Amino acid sequence: MKLNLKNPIIFFDLETTGINIASDRIVELSYLKIDVNGNELSRTYRVNPGVPIPKKASDIHGITDEDVKDAPTFNEIARSIAQEFEGCDLAGYNAVRFDIPLLAEEFLRAEVDIDMKKRKFIDVQVIFMKMEPRTLSAALKFYCKKELDDAHSAEADTRATYEVLQSQLDHYSELENDIVSLSAFSAHNRNVDFAGRIIYDEDDTEVFNFGKYKGKAVADVLVKDPGYYGWMMQGDFPLYTKKVLTVIKLRALKNN
Repeated sequence: MKLNLKNPIIFFDLETTGINIASDRIVELSYLKIDVNGNELSRTYRVNPGVPIPKKASDIHGITDEDVKDAPTFNEIARSIAQEFEGCDLAGYNAVRFDIPLLAEEFLRAEVDIDMKKRKFIDVQVIFMKMEPRTLSAALKFYCKKELDDAHSAEADTRATYEVLQSQLDHYSELENDIVSLSAFSAHNRNVDFAGRIIYDEDDTEVFNFGKYKGKAVADVLVKDPGYYGWMMQGDFPLYTKKVLTVIKLRALKNN
């Protein structure tokens, strides 16, 4: 089923040095951009992460230090990518938990101001796991009757993700062909930050989603236990989480 689009949508996939959102880096970014008329544009960037690529990561995606030694750093291409992503909704496989938070971190490190919160996010993995909990390869076989060649190649995974979403719309009549509805359905929580450390509760209050203050209002915690802010700012949390935390802290101080 053809996607019903109000804005262009970008399906993207990252290959990285690891799975730590706060500290790992992008080594490959591939995207497939679909405009409202159905026209497609595909592009892949190899990226020099500026740090060694662990063998464990290379064994998965096949990209080594030698492969990216002459590639641009993310800082060098960040503004170009931000322009390409401008005004587009975003989709991916496991994107909400990993690719989107890590991409946001890279933009912050590159000091590129891009408000990704303005976009709608669709996570094809979440839709799949809610309907048929398996892997991307299984999803492509189940929905599209295809085998996924070159799994863990960003380009192959990106194309497969796009095809799976189209087939999911054909397969499930209860799925609405609307980016807003698909974004809401594929969300685990209503995240305030991309990593889901802070979420909105049922009253639209920002609450912690981890640790000893899980479920507690962030603003209240920062007033009652100001040292918690310092602990988080010095800890191994994503930059975007720290940015959100600071905004809430400043707002709480202003209101008190």
